[in-house]
Amino acid sequence: MTTAPWRDPALTASARVDDLLSRMTLQEKTAQLYGVWVGASTDGDGVAPLQREMTSDYDWDELITRGLGQLTRPFGTAPVDPALGAQALARAQRRIAEAGRFGIPALAHEECLAGFTTWRATAYPVPLAWGASWDAELVEEMAGAIGRDLRAVGVHQGLAPVLDVVRDPRWGRVEETIGEDPYLVGTIGAAYVRGLESAGIVATLKHFAGYASSAGARNLAPVRAGVREFADITLPPFEFALREGGARSVMAAYTDTDGVPASADPGLLTELLREDWGFTGTVVADYFGVGFLQTQHRIAGTEAGAAHAALAAGLDVELPTLKCYGTPLIEAVRAGEIPESLIDRAARRVLLQKCELGLLDEDWSPEPTERIDLDSTANRALARRLAEESVVLLDNPDGLLPLAPDTRIAVVGPRAADALAMLGCYSFPSHVLTHHPDIPMGIEIPTVLEALRAELPDAKVTFTEGCGVDEPDTAGFEEAVARTAEADVCVAVLGDRAGLFGRGTSGEGCDVTDLRLPGVQGELLDSLVATGVPVVLVLLTGRPYALGRWHGRLGAVVQAFFPGEEGGPAVAGVLSGRVNPSGRLPVSVPQVPGGQPWTYLQPPLGLAGEVSNLDPTPLYAFGHGRSYTEFVWEDFTGGGAREEIGTDGTHDVSLTVRNAGGRAGAEVVQLYLHDPVASVTRPDVRLIGYQRLELEPGESRRVTFRFHAELSAFTDRRGRRVVEPGDLELRLAASSAEVRHTALLHLTGPVRELGPNRRLRCDTEVSRTE
Repeated sequence: MTTAPWRDPALTASARVDDLLSRMTLQEKTAQLYGVWVGASTDGDGVAPLQREMTSDYDWDELITRGLGQLTRPFGTAPVDPALGAQALARAQRRIAEAGRFGIPALAHEECLAGFTTWRATAYPVPLAWGASWDAELVEEMAGAIGRDLRAVGVHQGLAPVLDVVRDPRWGRVEETIGEDPYLVGTIGAAYVRGLESAGIVATLKHFAGYASSAGARNLAPVRAGVREFADITLPPFEFALREGGARSVMAAYTDTDGVPASADPGLLTELLREDWGFTGTVVADYFGVGFLQTQHRIAGTEAGAAHAALAAGLDVELPTLKCYGTPLIEAVRAGEIPESLIDRAARRVLLQKCELGLLDEDWSPEPTERIDLDSTANRALARRLAEESVVLLDNPDGLLPLAPDTRIAVVGPRAADALAMLGCYSFPSHVLTHHPDIPMGIEIPTVLEALRAELPDAKVTFTEGCGVDEPDTAGFEEAVARTAEADVCVAVLGDRAGLFGRGTSGEGCDVTDLRLPGVQGELLDSLVATGVPVVLVLLTGRPYALGRWHGRLGAVVQAFFPGEEGGPAVAGVLSGRVNPSGRLPVSVPQVPGGQPWTYLQPPLGLAGEVSNLDPTPLYAFGHGRSYTEFVWEDFTGGGAREEIGTDGTHDVSLTVRNAGGRAGAEVVQLYLHDPVASVTRPDVRLIGYQRLELEPGESRRVTFRFHAELSAFTDRRGRRVVEPGDLELRLAASSAEVRHTALLHLTGPVRELGPNRRLRCDTEVSRTE
């Protein structure tokens, strides 16, 4: 039997796909450009924007005779046993392959923002907690584990990571981001991509681009970011993840920037992404994003018009289910309204990816080949390590923490005894199980209350909720105050409930008007503080909340950003002292709740000054975090007299960090850049490097940052990315506001214009000391 060239693994993927495309009909090529969402609900509350209105009916048996591009969330739409789900997916794939002329299976995708979003899979900390860990290597290890779990059940593509940079903490999806700094987001995000791709899973970068800069922090609202903000803050994390991570897919954002929706922007999806950056993978729609060009953005009058706009821009795959790329597109091509070459271009990209994944090979098999355990002991250990590293000790002024082992503790608050307090909105229990109240959680999630009792078995622990998360009822205050008055210390566990589209206080579509603690939790905290008993505030949240009202009145403050299924033991471990806190803030914590959405990346007029009575200075700065041990920074070199280097030059700064305390701990050394004079306004400081160091008592390490002048580059008035001559300061710091050492530089030579291969990362070397 003669094998068709497209089946021949000895040929290049390009040659195989060219042969296959030449054999396919218009309908068969178009079928590769959409997904199908089996089981998606068309009534009640959905898990995607406007799901009920945008989901269409179709005849599955007739549809798959043409082939099929993608299967949408076969595990993440409803509770399914992982082993049975893998078998069901294999059966569906066989049906798809048998129904079409070419025997090509679909590519299956799933959400994996904080772990595989399916029943009985490990719920890891949310991305904001990854940022708080400042530990890219551990995030990469976690992503590899997630990827292996996806592959084990037959999934090919993961819709993560989110690389949006926080611009306004009132936005509901802050919990899904890594932080408010593009360097931190880029380095941690690239690590996640490397881990996922190392397992053979196609990583999908979200949301390209500008989504987090929506006006008024409203989900899907227009983006009014300027050209330089877009280039210097929004885009760099995507460059990191493509160049250093090797991501093979990008998801177009819902939003429009200056009137042009991302899903219909050839300047973004083709000229920048493909021509400038050299991306060769697939661009997929955010759910219903193609249809939104007609129904929400109103730049197209018909479904075919929306399909044309998206395809012409460079959007290859319509997700989650067919609408615009189905019959309307085919009819418009046959009528001569849309060139078939656009179909060919997109189908070629899709089929190249399927070829890379082995889906065009004759020996392809959908059958699972290994034992399936999506919440293994190894997974839980990873979840615990990341949760522990992500907990941030914001304040401990009098050393109240760690708690004494035999103390009397009043645990108060609506987040103390609720397992869901640990999870973000893209965890399966929060995202899907709320629609299936009779189905058990599927994974073990100890609460803070349970974990604290286990950590301190000799302590006398009482508990009362005090109030709900966002309900106005204060009836429980009286009992909370009474329990606190009887105790030596009160642990107040407050925070968010993750949800979707207004069904939570944090999560997609759960935007807020200000940064007050939800509901009456702030008033509850006032009542507890008024007892005179020392209060330890523990926050389990998806965003930072304003804490200036209680500054100086609390015994300690602990911040955890939805730390996952092992978050309860991680937080309790910090309270007991078993865990030495090492997290650092990936977002600033504000003083006051309203009127001044702010991140630390501000030019001079964005800082406090006499021009306004409003002071936006945060209570706790980006990068801040305390420890139970003491670190000494010494033997700094690279400072002194101002050093001259060229605009293509380098300069090293080094210091030794010594653990001068009595217990093991981790320090995070941060390198910031200050540009005193530039041709456009610049952030007063911005992160350009960091290094996490884990040190035993008495141990020290020497850290060297190799600064290259290209790390000072920015976008000038003509839209060029340039390095300008002039003065610079390198600041070694414990946070953006706590500078320890400064190196003065003067860049000489001409203005240098940089291309797409500019340096993104500050090389760092860690060495042992004698």
